[in-house]
Amino acid sequence: MTKIGRRVFIKGAGGLALGGVLPKLAAPAMAQAKWPDKPVRFIVPLAPGGAIDFVARQCAQVMSETYHQQFYVENRTGAGGTIGMDVAMKSTPDGYTVLITNDNAASAPHILKLSYDYTNVLVPVMLIATQPQIFAVHPSLGVSTVAEYVAYVKKNPWLGFASSGVGSNQHVVGLWFAKEAGIKLEHVPYRGAGQAVTDLLAGHVKSAFLGPTSMIPHWKAGNLKFLAQTSAKRAPTLQEIPTLEEAGYKGLVLEAWYAAFAPTGTPPEIVATLNAALAKSLTDKNLQENFVKGSLESVGGTPEKLGTLAKADSIKYAKLVKELNISLT
Repeated sequence: MTKIGRRVFIKGAGGLALGGVLPKLAAPAMAQAKWPDKPVRFIVPLAPGGAIDFVARQCAQVMSETYHQQFYVENRTGAGGTIGMDVAMKSTPDGYTVLITNDNAASAPHILKLSYDYTNVLVPVMLIATQPQIFAVHPSLGVSTVAEYVAYVKKNPWLGFASSGVGSNQHVVGLWFAKEAGIKLEHVPYRGAGQAVTDLLAGHVKSAFLGPTSMIPHWKAGNLKFLAQTSAKRAPTLQEIPTLEEAGYKGLVLEAWYAAFAPTGTPPEIVATLNAALAKSLTDKNLQENFVKGSLESVGGTPEKLGTLAKADSIKYAKLVKELNISLT
């Protein structure tokens, strides 16, 4: 049984289960020419300071300027991101609530043993960006490579590693790495990357698997060390950081994605409108520059493209959760 850290903040996460797939909701008609004629809410299921929040705010800023209407971010945190995803899932499907999340939507249902799968009940809108996750440590740990980290933990088992939450891709990849390396790590979940990075910088937790967006400035300043990235190839802005495969862990690849989903029951014409609006935002020069700085690669594409990816990742995470024997107890 994989050990889960004592600080798991979910109490009674099963209480969030809705008892099965939600029924289709009746959707009001949406006048395409007039949208948006009131503020549009972007629900982010994790706290400010992480990559999801960054992606959502970048898109919201551009879209507010483009459509002369307020696009705002509402952080609804807790239970590994499922509180925010549940709120979005049950919102009115009228084009004025959009969930901006990552592949937690594919992983969390399997780890938390929910009775529904977000990739089946949320309506895909667009794949916004992809990004590697970063294996980082506090300098006081005294290690500079993955091999040195593994050697340290073999002598000092149950070292904590931070993630942005239970059920996150970072949770999975951390335990996956521990299994492949033959070491014992304790998962230390947070309600988002912001507080996780703060505790990592303070040395309260010595290692982490997190998105690079909020850590890059601290890495450049020498306050954190990056040991590896989880993608198949090195990110353009992180060329000096090896991948886990390059560090000797063949097949250990997990790249995060960030995407927009609409509430259950959202009609195709509304989805098409949201997709076009988000795609337009990705062409903004400042947004593109900011994405590059955060090691984010903008993607875009059709709702079908996102739907295919999300369902494939749900299958992948179900397999990993079973193989790694991940449990909340």
